[in-house]
Amino acid sequence: MQVSDILRVKGNALYTAAPDEPLADAVSVMAERDIGSLVVMEQGELVGMLSFREVILAMVKNGGSVTALPVRSAMDDAPLTCTLETDIDAVRRMMLDHHARYLPVMERKLLMGVISFYDVAKAVVDSQNFENKMLKAYIRDWPEQTAGSD
Repeated sequence: MQVSDILRVKGNALYTAAPDEPLADAVSVMAERDIGSLVVMEQGELVGMLSFREVILAMVKNGGSVTALPVRSAMDDAPLTCTLETDIDAVRRMMLDHHARYLPVMERKLLMGVISFYDVAKAVVDSQNFENKMLKAYIRDWPEQTAGSD
């Protein structure tokens, strides 16, 4: 299974922020949309990733307030990315090794979508459920042994 398979099921709705936009506005979008991250874009290019982790760190550094801060001050300016062809096992390893919950999916410099740890876990569980169903059907339809066939 590849990242493209996850995006095909999930869809590729994207929510973005600009680096100079107020961090408070970005946090409001995340809360309203019930999403954990925003892709930070500038002049059509990926320049960062903002997740609740970065927002919380910014709040701690600034006495609990993000009102006066721009997105740029909190974003991860070197986010880990993957491609449509990246194998899902490689994505799981990348996410675990780098403690990343969200990965922008890039095709050259074009942003194709974002996958989350949840998306990956759901795809793996769905795949395993399908395999289990097929194996159970195969076992249920197992041909009976006839005398002398071994």
